Amino acid sequence: LKVIAIDEQLRVIYEDNVHFDKDLPEFKTQGGVYIHSDRLTVTSPVLMWVKALDMILEKMKSSGFNFSQVRAMSGAGQQHGSVYWKKGSIQILKNASSELPLHQSLKGCFSVNDSPIWMDSSTASQCRALEKALGGAQHLASVTGSRAYERFTGNQIAKIYSQNPEVYKQTERISLVSSFAASLFLGAYAPIDYSDGSGMNLLQIWEKAWSKPCLDACAPGLEERLGCPVPSHSVLGPISPYYSQRYGFSPDCKIVAFTGDNPASLAGMRLQEGDIAISLGTSDTLFLWIQEPTPALEGHILCNPVDSQTYMALLCFKNGSLMRERIRDECASGSWDEFAKALSSTVAGNSGNLGFYFDVMEITPGAVGIHRFNRDNQKVPRFPKEVEIRALIEGQFMAKRIHAEKLGYKVCK
Repeated sequence: LKVIAIDEQLRVIYEDNVHFDKDLPEFKTQGGVYIHSDRLTVTSPVLMWVKALDMILEKMKSSGFNFSQVRAMSGAGQQHGSVYWKKGSIQILKNASSELPLHQSLKGCFSVNDSPIWMDSSTASQCRALEKALGGAQHLASVTGSRAYERFTGNQIAKIYSQNPEVYKQTERISLVSSFAASLFLGAYAPIDYSDGSGMNLLQIWEKAWSKPCLDACAPGLEERLGCPVPSHSVLGPISPYYSQRYGFSPDCKIVAFTGDNPASLAGMRLQEGDIAISLGTSDTLFLWIQEPTPALEGHILCNPVDSQTYMALLCFKNGSLMRERIRDECASGSWDEFAKALSSTVAGNSGNLGFYFDVMEITPGAVGIHRFNRDNQKVPRFPKEVEIRALIEGQFMAKRIHAEKLGYKVCK
C-alpha cells in the first residue's frame, strides 16, 4: 500500500508505503497473496488491506504530517479484485469509533474474508457460461469491452454464488478493490467508477450501465449489490468523521472516486488522444487513449477515466522483460550495453528476418514457442546473434502495433 501527497504545484511533499509480507507478517502472505493448493485460486485477506491503511496513517501521524491541509483524496486499486460486505456492515462502517483502528471495527464485516484478485484463474467454467449466455465471446466483448476473462469480477461473483449461495445471500454490497478503499474513507459504500467497472465483464461500455444479460448470467440480485456506476472523476462526498476525529483531517476534505491501477496510469501520465504508453515489465502492457474503439477477442476496452465519452485500450503481453533478458543472456553475454550495440549494428526491418518469441503461453495472441522466418518467409532454426536481437525487439513492437490497430488505434501520419 502506497501513499503520496502533492501540493497545488504537483510537487511531492510526502510519500511512504506499507509492505504486506514484511510489515504485516501475521497474515502470512507471499507477495501480498495466498496461492491456494489448486495453483489457480489466488486471494488476499481483506483485513490485511484495512490494517495496512491503519498502519500507513499512523506512520504519517507520527511523522507530523498535517492532515488538516488535505483538500481532496483519491486512489487506485489493483483491477479485478473484489470485496464482499456482509449484511449490516454499512452501519458499522458509518459509525466506526475513532478510538479504535479501523480493522478492529470492521473485522466481522466481510462475508468473504479472502478476496479473489487479478492473479486468480479458477473461473474457466463461469467464463464459458457467460460467453454462451451472451451469444459468444465476440458479442460479450462488443458489450463489455472484453471477452470473458477468469480474473474479471463478474466471473468471480458467479463462482462465489454457485459454490457458496449462502455466502452470496449474506452479502449486501460488492466492491472492487478501488471502490472498497474509497468506501473506507467515505464511511459509506462508494460507487464503482466507469473505468474500473469496465474490467468486470458486467458493464455496457457504451451506455455506462450494468448489462442485464451479464448480471443475470452471473448471479441473482446482483444489480443492487453493485450500486450505480459513476464517472471516474466524480466527487463522492466529504471524508468520514472518523478521520477528522482520529487524524485531524478537515471535515471539508473531498473524496474523489477511486479507480483501477491501469486507468490511473493513463490519468497520471496525462495521456491525450492519439498518445500511446508502453510499460516494459515482466509483462509488457500497452495502453492508449482511443476515440472509436473496436472491441476484439484480444485486449480490453475500458471507459476512459479522464473523459467519460472516450475510451482506453489495454493490451497485455506476458512474454515481456523475461524474454528480453533471456535473449540478452544468450546473445549479448548478459550485458544490456552489448545488446544495444548489436541492435544498432542491424538495419530497421532486419533485412526481412522476423521472429516471434514466446517462452510461455502468450495472452495476445494465444501462442507459444520461438518461431523464426527469413526474408523468403521460410522457417529457420536460428539467427545470427545480432539478427536474433533485432528480430526479438521488432517482433515485440510490431505485435503491439498490430493488436492496437485491431482495437481501433490509428497511427497518425
